[in-house]
Order: sequence, then structure tokens, then C-alpha cells
Amino acid sequence: MNHYSPAVAIQMIRFYNTLGERDRRRYAAVEAVKLGHGGTAFISKLLNCDPKTISRGIAELESEEQMNSTRQRKKGVEEKA
Repeated sequence: MNHYSPAVAIQMIRFYNTLGERDRRRYAAVEAVKLGHGGTAFISKLLNCDPKTISRGIAELESEEQMNSTRQRKKGVEEKA
């Protein structure tokens, strides 16, 4: 299964690597859904992420709840002066 040209695949990987954890999950989910059958396995291999992560992203995208954009993790301790 080869859905993207090598140049596009490289761009996808580079972009994916700039995203935070939540956005990575959702981006992978969007790409997998676009591909349809076999998309999750293909995107999982291409982006080197767990298929369960993509499934969770799909569930988040399909949920009726508004997707929030607040911090995912608590802010760390401030640096000492």
C-alpha cells in the first residue's frame, strides 16, 4: 500500500514531528481516515506511531464534545533566576 509519493511522505513526517502529543494523534487520525480501509496501519507505519494512538485520535475527532486546545499537561516549575 503506497498512498503518497516519497516527497509527500517526507513532508508529512517532518510536519508530524513538529506537533505536540495531542496534535500528532489527531493529525495521524485525520490522515488514516482519509485513506479508508488499511489507513490506520499505513499511517502507523509511516509516522512510526502506535495504531492505538490513531484509534484514540479518531475517537476524539468523532466525539461530540468540543475539542479543546488547552494545555495537555501541567506547566512545569518555573526556572530559577
